[in-house]
Amino acid sequence: MSDQDYREVDPDEVVDISDEVIDEVTDKNKSTEDKKDNKPTEFCYICHRPDNITGPLIKMAPGMSVCTDCMQRTFDSMGGFGFGGGDNSKSNVDMSKMPNISFLNLGSLFGEGPKVKNAHGTQSADKEDRPAPAIDINNIIPPHKIKEKLDEYVVGQDYAKKVMSVAVYNHYKRVATGTMDDIEIEKSNMLMLGPTGSGKTYLVRTLARLLDVPLAITDATSLTEAGYIGDDIESVVSKLLAAAGNDVERCQQGIIFIDEIDKLAKKKNTNQRDVSGESVQQGMLKLLEGADVEVPIGASSKNAMVPTTTINTRNILFICGGAFPAMDEIIKARLNKHSSMGFMADLKDKYDEDKNILQKVTVEDLREFGMIPEFIGRLPIVFATEMLDEDMLVRILKEPKNAIIKQYQKLLELDEVKLEFEEGALHAIAKKALDKKLGARGLRSIIEEFMLDIMYEIPKDENIGQVIITEDYIEKKGGPRILLRTTGLIPEKAAAN
Repeated sequence: MSDQDYREVDPDEVVDISDEVIDEVTDKNKSTEDKKDNKPTEFCYICHRPDNITGPLIKMAPGMSVCTDCMQRTFDSMGGFGFGGGDNSKSNVDMSKMPNISFLNLGSLFGEGPKVKNAHGTQSADKEDRPAPAIDINNIIPPHKIKEKLDEYVVGQDYAKKVMSVAVYNHYKRVATGTMDDIEIEKSNMLMLGPTGSGKTYLVRTLARLLDVPLAITDATSLTEAGYIGDDIESVVSKLLAAAGNDVERCQQGIIFIDEIDKLAKKKNTNQRDVSGESVQQGMLKLLEGADVEVPIGASSKNAMVPTTTINTRNILFICGGAFPAMDEIIKARLNKHSSMGFMADLKDKYDEDKNILQKVTVEDLREFGMIPEFIGRLPIVFATEMLDEDMLVRILKEPKNAIIKQYQKLLELDEVKLEFEEGALHAIAKKALDKKLGARGLRSIIEEFMLDIMYEIPKDENIGQVIITEDYIEKKGGPRILLRTTGLIPEKAAAN
């Protein structure tokens, strides 16, 4: 290259670029970027997740795109039907002998790492080793504080509240520490007996709300052995995962309450297979003790198109409850076994009037009832709730924070009407509940029966200012006392003004 190719540029020869040209180029660049940003969002045809979460989608047909996660699960499920992929032992075709054919991890097509399952179906491998958030042992509520909170919502049942407070406190200390001087602390699973309407479910629900942990309440009557119609045993863990918002770490520190556990007792004098009794007890042993359970997300049963995740039940607290009918007869038979003839012999009807005889239950009584020893051994804390009497029912009506009377008073307060109950009326309601033998569960139905006409008439008459429920009204010997408004206000408000 010669020197003629180079010459000095005269400053006067420099061409000025006008502002209009610069603006025109800038506008073109902005329009190009806007077109990229305004690209329509695409959704997976199977899981319906957007591409900004799943990543680039695979085009299967016009208007049909599938994410890599769903495509990978589809290929994995094909392994069980003789198409290869997944476990070759389940396949009718040995794909290892097929040349140039292999099933790849589709996540690697877009530069993603291997996938592992979590609450959202998959997560990247760099999150696999991330430690789960531990509970701070210094922030665990002590037993006396737990009982004080339970006292605000639950009337009576002091022994049951004390047992539950200590068991929960020890359980979450175990979760927080893991091991203590190389001594592994066992789980504090509980078995709660008690008559219907004594507050078993309400105690557990209140306890979970105070501790701010996820709670799953399930009914044991719907559980069956795997392969039969009904819910699988793992479905109780699926409900806890849903209650935790599909957060695996939070789910593994929750509480599962299995009600009607007495319905799983072994059937006596039967030649049929007990698919909803003893077999369910045996299937629950691994859950109670602690094991890795694969559960579906957002469904109660497993299938190829539902994502699954693995839950470890080691730190999940299990509370089982049941009314255990006829258990009192088993306890009476055991207590009367040592009675004999003579002046010092016990009377056979000595325990007939004992309303809290369930509190004398032992492991032998549970085995006689039909619970297998392995199942009882994984529920080390056994206690019973008290039978409710008339005074306790009256306290339940008016003392708790969300008492039934307070609920109806709030409903009528919205209509600017004051509602009061005489003390005699409360005792009359409690007596009716005792006669029906429904416990606290029967209080609401009794009050609803007498409040129906009052709640129907109040919106019709704006002059009603106060309603007093009397004992005669509950006994159907008279009606409630109704006071009219004075100067448009409830009488007490008018007197104050």
